Amino acid sequence: MPKPHAPSCDRNRDPILAVIQPELAQARCVLELGSGTGQHAVHFAAAMPHLHWQTTERTPEQLDGIRLWLADAALPNTPPPLVLDVAAPQWPAAAQQADAVFTANTLHYMPWPAVQALFAHLPQALAPGACLIAYGPFRIDGQHTSASNVQFDQWLAGVDPRFAVRDLGEVDALARAIGLQCVARHPMPANNFTVVWRLSPLHQA
Repeated sequence: MPKPHAPSCDRNRDPILAVIQPELAQARCVLELGSGTGQHAVHFAAAMPHLHWQTTERTPEQLDGIRLWLADAALPNTPPPLVLDVAAPQWPAAAQQADAVFTANTLHYMPWPAVQALFAHLPQALAPGACLIAYGPFRIDGQHTSASNVQFDQWLAGVDPRFAVRDLGEVDALARAIGLQCVARHPMPANNFTVVWRLSPLHQA
């Protein structure tokens, strides 16, 4: 089986790394939701060797490609990937008390109830002082930020009417409800954003 390859990961990995590296300087354990091919994981784990970078995907079959990337990279800080469906009643024990949760290009591929379930699980997944980092396209105040994102949103609806480019305000409301405060919104290439939330002191153990 050849390693899966997403060209978009080659294009966005360095811009993402530039904004997440300072955010993760004090972190030790990162939980990545929806690791896809595994390309981001090996790139970020190599650049930040102080991190334990835990990859996940929704089904066992999706882990095969990640394993190939991890095996080729042979990094000491990338443990075997985990099956993690954000909408499952329980997340694996290894997915709890992370210093950060990172996810890229996933929220628009989830039905809205799955996005809600993701945030409902975060209080158990995040350690005190932890952050959530999400990369991808977002609508701002209900409006798309580019014509290409309008087209992408229409394409998503054709794939599954439950998929959509999410409105950042609606996602932020889910975050605030569990004590996460938005501390950064970085404009990224290709009309994307990297958004960072951190647990507020009142919600830290």
